Amino acid sequence: MVEPGEGNCTVVMELILLGLSDAPELRVLLFMVFLLIYGVTVLGNLGMIALIQVSPRLHTPMYFFLSHLSFVDYCYSTNIVPKMLANIINEDKSISFLGCMVQFYLFSAYGITEIFLLAVMAYDRFVALCSPLLYMVIMSQKLRMVLVSSCYVVGTVFSLIHLCLALEIPSYRSNVINHFFCDLPPLFSVACSDVTVNELLFYIGASFIEILTIVIILTSYLFILITILRMRSAEGRRKAFSTCASHLTAIVVFHGTILFTYCLPSSGNNEDADKVAAVFYTVVIPMLNPLIYSLRNKDVKEALRRVVGSKTFS
Repeated sequence: MVEPGEGNCTVVMELILLGLSDAPELRVLLFMVFLLIYGVTVLGNLGMIALIQVSPRLHTPMYFFLSHLSFVDYCYSTNIVPKMLANIINEDKSISFLGCMVQFYLFSAYGITEIFLLAVMAYDRFVALCSPLLYMVIMSQKLRMVLVSSCYVVGTVFSLIHLCLALEIPSYRSNVINHFFCDLPPLFSVACSDVTVNELLFYIGASFIEILTIVIILTSYLFILITILRMRSAEGRRKAFSTCASHLTAIVVFHGTILFTYCLPSSGNNEDADKVAAVFYTVVIPMLNPLIYSLRNKDVKEALRRVVGSKTFS
C-alpha cells in the first residue's frame, strides 16, 4: 500500500522484498537449503551457549565473550531468515513499513554489536597470550561486563542513528526493494528525494566502525604474533596459533563481506553481488561461527564429550 505524494513519489505504507531469485524452479531448493542452514544456526549457537553455561571448565573470559557472540548470531539470523523463508515459498512478499524499520534496526544493532564483540575477543586473545600470568586479573568479571555492555550500547546507539537516516526519507519512487531483507542502501536506491547527505553519513558511520574495530584487531594480533614468534617451544607456538586461528577465520569472513557491501564504492549495478555478500554475513556466518569455534577447539570438544558422554568427537 502507498499513499500518493507529489508527482510519482509516494509515501510508503508497505514494501515488497523481491528476495534472492524470482525463478520458480529454485524455490524449493532455496527454501530447503536456507531452512537447513537456519536449523544448524539455531542448534549450534544455542547449543554453544548451553554448553558454556553447564561446563565449569569453560567459565573463562574467552568463552564468556563467545557465549555472547553465539547469542548475537542467533538473534541476528532469526531477525532475517524466517521472513526470508516465508518470502521464498509465498507469493506475497510484502512487509509493512513499520516491520521493515524494525527489521532494519535489529539487523543493524546485532550486526554492529557483533563487529565490536569480535574486536573485544581480539583484545582478550592479546591479553591471554601476551600476559598469561595476569590474564584472569586483567580480564576480571567487572571488565568483561563493561566490555560486553559497551558492545551492546554502541550497537544500539549506531543503529538508532542509521534508523533515523532511514526515517528521514519522506517518499519513494517505488515500494519494491531488490533485496531479501530491509537494509539502508536498497532503501536509498528507491528514495524519491535527494539522499546524498543520508548516504554520506551512512558510509562515514560504517567506515568509522570498520576502521576502529579493524585497528583494534590488527594491533592486538600484531602483538600476539610478536609474542608467538618469541616463544622457544614449537608446541607452544602451535597451540597459540591454533587458539587464534578460529577467531581470525571468523573475523576475515565477516569483515570481508561487510567491507565489500558497505565500505567499497558502489558501481551501481552490483545488486546481485550485494545480495550474495549479504547471504554470507546474515545467514552463513551465524551458522559457521559455532562450528569454527567448536571443531577447532579442544576445550569445547572435551566439554561436549563430557556432557553427552560420548566418544564421537575423539
